[in-house]
Amino acid sequence: MPSTTSSPGSESATSAAPGTNPPSGTDVAVDEPPRDALCRRIGYRFDDEDLLDLALRHRSWCAEHGAVESNERLEFLGDAVLGVVVTDHLYRSSPRSSEGVLARRRSELVSANALAGVARSVGLGDVLLLGKGEEATGGRSKTSILADAMEGVIGAVYLDGGIEAARSVVLGLLDERIDGVVSGDVASDHKSRLQEVAAHRFGELPRYELTEEGPEHEKVFRAVVRLGGERWGSGEGRTKKEAEQAAAREATEHLSADPDGSSDGDGPDPDRREGRTDA
Repeated sequence: MPSTTSSPGSESATSAAPGTNPPSGTDVAVDEPPRDALCRRIGYRFDDEDLLDLALRHRSWCAEHGAVESNERLEFLGDAVLGVVVTDHLYRSSPRSSEGVLARRRSELVSANALAGVARSVGLGDVLLLGKGEEATGGRSKTSILADAMEGVIGAVYLDGGIEAARSVVLGLLDERIDGVVSGDVASDHKSRLQEVAAHRFGELPRYELTEEGPEHEKVFRAVVRLGGERWGSGEGRTKKEAEQAAAREATEHLSADPDGSSDGDGPDPDRREGRTDA
């Protein structure tokens, strides 16, 4: 039987194959194979390990290995399972919340940025199967790739263990984020919050610059937000709105950390503020 566990921090005694390194993290046994570490962190062991293998196959890898199925169908399924589990949980746990509030909370929890954050926390990027091009351009850390793969893993858990196994995994992974969203510690509408801050600090509205890449059915949007002529944040997503929300969130964080910044037009250098050291 497939198994779920409420203690994903427990160590594995499994030995890794020669030359295999565990994914990044603070709770990995020295000789633990990366996929075992992933399963431990998500709290689930697969009966059918082929499903996990499928969930990790990005289309770029499949294109280089002939007629091999990618994780795209599993992503489609996992997206639906994730939506049902999160919606059901919010509905049952927040009986006094309106439909609009529930919708905003769900949007925050199932966004690409939220899923990519979960993927990073469990080391998913370290075990993805990527093509040479994606590997060379930092695909293991791309928000869109990580979010899609996380949905693929959720879809794989659902097929392997059913809805209750998927529910256990999803709620376990999103536990802290759910608490934050419900308690109000996580702002669901970062653009509205930034607009209020910008009006007070700059006397103007934020300006968003959007770019896009990828095929029509799998576009990735990137947004940069500017205030007072300076770049204050950036983000990406699978929709324009999602990318702008991510950029607004980063900008709000930077403004909060720099209360005396560019209200007079002489704010900190944006490259330095965003941690860039290249000329």
